[in-house]
Amino acid sequence: MGHDQSHPKANGHGLSLDSILDGDHDNLEPSVSKDEAPEEETIEGVVAQGFCVECEDQPAQLFCETCNDEFCEVCFAAQHRKGTRKRHATKPLKNARRDKKAKLDEGASGETAVPAPGTQASNGDAMHVDDESDDEPDSSSTAAAGEKSTVADESTVGEWFVDRAKFVPMRLTLGERKYLRLLEAALNVSEYTDKIDTLGGGLSKAKRIVHQIRELCAIMSGLVLSADYKQGQELFQDRDFAANEEFYQQIFELGRRHKIMSPDKMRSTYGKLMYLLQDSQTPEVRDLLGFTCVQPIKTVYAILEEHDALDILRDDLIATATKEIYSEDRSRREIQKDIKSKERAIESLSAKYVREGLSQEQIRQCLYSIGDNHAFLRVNRDPCDKMISYLKKYFSPNSAKDSKSSLAIRSGKGGARLTHDHSKQYAYVIQSLTLWREVLHDMFHLWSLAEQDLLSENASYRLRDTGQGLNRVQAAPKTSRMMHVILNRAQKSIGSWVGSSVIHMGDHNVPNALMFIDKYSQIYRILLPICNALQQLPKVAENSPALRSYFDDEFGGVDNCCKEILGDFFRHGFDGSGAGNYFDAGSCIDGRLTSAWNWCSELEKKRFFPVFLLTGFIGFDGEW
Repeated sequence: MGHDQSHPKANGHGLSLDSILDGDHDNLEPSVSKDEAPEEETIEGVVAQGFCVECEDQPAQLFCETCNDEFCEVCFAAQHRKGTRKRHATKPLKNARRDKKAKLDEGASGETAVPAPGTQASNGDAMHVDDESDDEPDSSSTAAAGEKSTVADESTVGEWFVDRAKFVPMRLTLGERKYLRLLEAALNVSEYTDKIDTLGGGLSKAKRIVHQIRELCAIMSGLVLSADYKQGQELFQDRDFAANEEFYQQIFELGRRHKIMSPDKMRSTYGKLMYLLQDSQTPEVRDLLGFTCVQPIKTVYAILEEHDALDILRDDLIATATKEIYSEDRSRREIQKDIKSKERAIESLSAKYVREGLSQEQIRQCLYSIGDNHAFLRVNRDPCDKMISYLKKYFSPNSAKDSKSSLAIRSGKGGARLTHDHSKQYAYVIQSLTLWREVLHDMFHLWSLAEQDLLSENASYRLRDTGQGLNRVQAAPKTSRMMHVILNRAQKSIGSWVGSSVIHMGDHNVPNALMFIDKYSQIYRILLPICNALQQLPKVAENSPALRSYFDDEFGGVDNCCKEILGDFFRHGFDGSGAGNYFDAGSCIDGRLTSAWNWCSELEKKRFFPVFLLTGFIGFDGEW
């Protein structure tokens, strides 16, 4: 064909057709000089130094001798949870670097670092990074030591309050609540998601978003004008939205803050608000709009830090000033005594730490906000503790005494999609409840990260049919990372793990961080009514001889009735059911919650449903 193919020209890397076809496949690697080494490998080596090899954004804390890699605790636990990797030997990173260097210097064979293509093992390129790290202070070791010292400091009550206050939103004042009602009224009449989250449309999406945001702002402007004509005139006489940027930011921040403090509020409007703010963060919309709608949440820590008053959180009186006073099984005299001591502590602290720009009323508001956090934990987290105590009280972890005490489930029987014997199901239930407890304990922190993920300027979303309508599918790296930390903590506290440890985030099961938060903020709606019903049963039987005889005849006594309710919940509230197919349910982290909701939906079919009604139960979405 006019071309000499017997001696084809070698390419720039020294490869030719002859060398490929002659069968010598062992020497086909391109000969790249040290100066021409790929730029990515050099950069990667520098970035990875001192950081986890898996996630690459957390300081490394453990060195796996078998893998010859450095991991943070969370990634190591996830990668070495089962199989042969479970037996891998590890060392704390403080001593691991030195041992790793010695092993490489000796030229040990086996699980050693593989040199980059085209480089010699003797040239020291693969070891040079480690040599430098020994001459300088070990950054990852320093980070690990800093974390240990932080944990030690947090053992004191004061440091716990300091750490907690970073994610506790400020309680709304009376004046702010007026604007909250204004925002809720505007969101109720807005059709934002109906107009934006649709396929097609006349205008471009950015123009539709800007039009809807301006329309919402105009509604709020009109409501302010009708409520306070003088203030409304001052704010909106020029009809310039950008000039009132701070006003709109404050209004939107009030709604976000109120929702975090009270998850059962704004149930139909909060999602609309967050999607509006999410769209307003895109550069194109922000340019067309002329202003930004988002400002940081006002937290207790931010207020106190701004006025150099963080020492109030370390004061000895802080626990008394913020404790929640409950009335269960207590005399009126004890309750009044606690109320007075709490009021004295609040007044003492507000007078002691008053500053210029930080009034006594603002300090009281900070203390009340921390108290609200305690109330949140009692209502949301404590039912998990109660259910764990019920599980330990009524059921044995190893073997069942009889069929009624057995928690064993079998796939296909009673709607179950998992097969567990008694001991395995016991472990599965206690793991799930412990995980829920840990999630709810850090709920404010998770909510803060979820908002950061949702309102990120860099993370875009895509509108997708997930099988439950059109949803905004968006990655949530910060929330996902925190969930893996919580999961690792729960796994370490229990010691073993039954079932899958997959966390759905940014897929068709949990499309975005907003859906994740909404899912886990509903846990108390499942557990609290069950706990209340079980708590009321002895009182109901005690007050009515007729009902006592009903419990005796039907269930063999109140205690047996409680045991039957709990046994059914622990079996079929954690059996992998609840999804429309066999792929979206099961033993994954989110599937456990789906199964519990499925049990709630079938409560009316249970033979003990009248018992719930006798205790005042009105539904899993009612008032308690």
